[in-house]
Amino acid sequence: MRRAAVAVAAGAMAVSLAACGSADEAGDNDSTKASAAKGDDIKVGLLLPENQTARYEKFDRPLIEEKIGELTNGKGEVVYANAKQDASQQAQQVESMITNKVDVIILDAVDAAAIKSSVQKAKDADIPVVAYDRLAQGPIDAYTSFDNVTVGKTQGEALLEALGDKAKDGQIVMMNGSSTDPNAAQFKEGAHSVLDGKVNVGKEYDTKEWKPENANANMEGAISAIGKDKIIGVYSANDGMAGGIITALKAAGIKVPVTGQDAELAGVQRIVSGEQYMSVYKPYAPEADAAAEMAVALAQGKSLDSIAKDKVDSPTNKGIPSVLVDVTSLTKDNIKDTVVKDGVYTVAEICTAKYKAACEKIGLE
Repeated sequence: MRRAAVAVAAGAMAVSLAACGSADEAGDNDSTKASAAKGDDIKVGLLLPENQTARYEKFDRPLIEEKIGELTNGKGEVVYANAKQDASQQAQQVESMITNKVDVIILDAVDAAAIKSSVQKAKDADIPVVAYDRLAQGPIDAYTSFDNVTVGKTQGEALLEALGDKAKDGQIVMMNGSSTDPNAAQFKEGAHSVLDGKVNVGKEYDTKEWKPENANANMEGAISAIGKDKIIGVYSANDGMAGGIITALKAAGIKVPVTGQDAELAGVQRIVSGEQYMSVYKPYAPEADAAAEMAVALAQGKSLDSIAKDKVDSPTNKGIPSVLVDVTSLTKDNIKDTVVKDGVYTVAEICTAKYKAACEKIGLE
């Protein structure tokens, strides 16, 4: 997948580019020794956090499976499990992967802190762990994600652009992600760094489990507390929640700019129709490819030096080899040059009968 030319340069995340420290600081990467003799015949455990967000089953899983097959000449096996937003279930899934003697685990944690002991168990079993999309705690061997602080900044900047000189004429609502997701804290940090002092935040929520229905209930509460005539915009941390938020806004007769993230098809269609102002397009192929490349290298006992150019610190470990991927602010003006150009969606998929006229209006035909 080609990255869009308008990609926002990653760089706001706390990334250490210093030389590698001790083995303990870098997550004790000697776990690769046990698998040094492995060839293409490897077993990769893939643990994704939930299936409510469309990206995981539509993009992440197939992209990772495809890349692992490519890197192992079709001999690598992927053992897949989805935790369905249940941290306890994910811990059991890690145990199962250890029992099944996978050679490496790619882990997108439901709860980054709660999974720490499970990561340690994998480490004790000489199974390297690649943290995917969310930086899990514990002795992680590698990590790939997007620059999450930059994601939040991108959302905040877009909301300010949409509000223009009316930014202080009322109040905005901030609908952050789940408090158990470290990415959500970074999105929030980035957004606040842009919005603080430039808008008035009337209500702010950490949305349980990222669920659209929880965002909908929060938004209804915000409307009651603030008053529908005083709300001028909504910061929504992702597209799924934006859908729930917009439903509540419509019911109250409110039309204001709403942000999003993930470039989900429904979110893109809402951008086309003008219901949602923007999303953050995160090209999943580079992230998935990086995870697969690092996992295969670790399983085969190879160095990550040629793959992971950055170092990231978690609350428990320092200098984790990492790959950070750029993001793009997606609006109606660049749909054709991003998600369509990159083959994420076709024009036909976006411009169904319901959205045909709106698509034609913005030149998406």
